[in-house]
Amino acid sequence: MRRKNREMDEDFAMQVAEKCSYGVLSMILPDGRPYGVPLSVCRMGNSMYFHCAMSGQKTEALGQNPQVSLTCVGTVKPYPSGFTMEYESAVITGIAVPVTEETEKLAALRTICEKYCPENMDAFEASAARSLPRTAVWRIEIVSITGKRKKYDAEGKEMTFGRME
Repeated sequence: MRRKNREMDEDFAMQVAEKCSYGVLSMILPDGRPYGVPLSVCRMGNSMYFHCAMSGQKTEALGQNPQVSLTCVGTVKPYPSGFTMEYESAVITGIAVPVTEETEKLAALRTICEKYCPENMDAFEASAARSLPRTAVWRIEIVSITGKRKKYDAEGKEMTFGRME
């Protein structure tokens, strides 16, 4: 990381990954081209999860090369004094593994749904029963995670070197 003064610790990075609105999964297609796609992601323990169709570009790419990078962006807002932004992000490198065990698959889907549509959880069981056979779930086993933040305190001084409020 070039801007070491904005680097945050692993706990901060995991919090950003857990709360992000979406993550961008980057991988390599079988023909060698890069491919990045935004996903609904969730964290369970020290892994990240996402769901997708049983076949397609992601499945082909991950089957060929399971090494991935997942970028998660947390809070972003313009800083009122100047032409800059406050932001927080996490970059995960890891290995994507298809989830085949039904209990883990359902737990991941439940966690994704609780994160993105908690108001609809009363319909989760019926929906999961209908869609589970045609839904793939992948676990990203985290190899490394880094966090970065640019934030200003109430006096307008940038909070560097992991300084919290």
